[in-house]
Amino acid sequence: MSMKNFNFDFMGKRKLAAILSIVLIVVAIASLAIKQLSFGLDFTGGTLIEVSYNEQANLNKIRQQLEQGGYEKPVVQYFGAETEVLVRLPQGYSQEVGAEVLAALSAQGQYDVELRRSEFVGAQVGEELREQGGLGMLLALAVVMVYVALRFQLKFSLGAVVALGHDVLIVLGVFSLLGWDFDLTVLAALLAVIGYSLNDTIVVSDRIRENFRKMRKGTATEIINKSLNQTLGRTLITSLTTIMVLLALAVFGGELIRGFSVALMIGVLVGTYSSIYVAANILLVLGISKDDLMVPVKEGAEQDELSP
Repeated sequence: MSMKNFNFDFMGKRKLAAILSIVLIVVAIASLAIKQLSFGLDFTGGTLIEVSYNEQANLNKIRQQLEQGGYEKPVVQYFGAETEVLVRLPQGYSQEVGAEVLAALSAQGQYDVELRRSEFVGAQVGEELREQGGLGMLLALAVVMVYVALRFQLKFSLGAVVALGHDVLIVLGVFSLLGWDFDLTVLAALLAVIGYSLNDTIVVSDRIRENFRKMRKGTATEIINKSLNQTLGRTLITSLTTIMVLLALAVFGGELIRGFSVALMIGVLVGTYSSIYVAANILLVLGISKDDLMVPVKEGAEQDELSP
């Protein structure tokens, strides 16, 4: 089967797809309400310290050393390798705490330890970042709605925004459900997801509009089905190549961009699904028809065509 000869009955499965989407969104909202997001230091404020040992580090011992040194509730974890350790401290410490932690670990430890980096984020800065990040996502969705409404039609605009909201909620739900850290890199990935999903949705919407104007026969379901099949090859190639790059970043890019690459990978998968099912499904629910997409006839155009 060539890339141009797909003939899948996408809209025949739209009810099952709608049920799946509703279940995923309900689970995501429930997790966000109950577990909430595990915000990183970018949003909560505090200190992040990365240290390196000359051999495998003992996390339990490091945690005990920090508690004995007077540091409350330290979060200690491996960072890419078992010789690299990431220490997270809550608010209440000065910007010089990195050197103090290194001194505490060096004094009580049996191994050589080296300070790799120390980052301090104030509580007020973290709160501002969280608020501005949320407003940034809402603004992006609002701009998308206006743009699609102007380029296509209001029903396409609503379908695009519902699909984008669907994608963002599911990505947030995955991070909440699995307890993964949500930091600025993940927020950047969410904004990239909005852009990627919008691009895919616009390609599909453009073909749907074209076929509604060109095809004289066929129901709205048949026309949308044909449009989805015509753009499927392009959608699959784009998604697969993007996922291959993101997979390489997740595996070889290191811990600093792992959250970004994983969030964007989930977003690409969900965005591909939503551009096929969610946006198109919304068009059918809203009763899209040929009349909605007819090219407006300019006044006097008919007389000009009839005149010799």
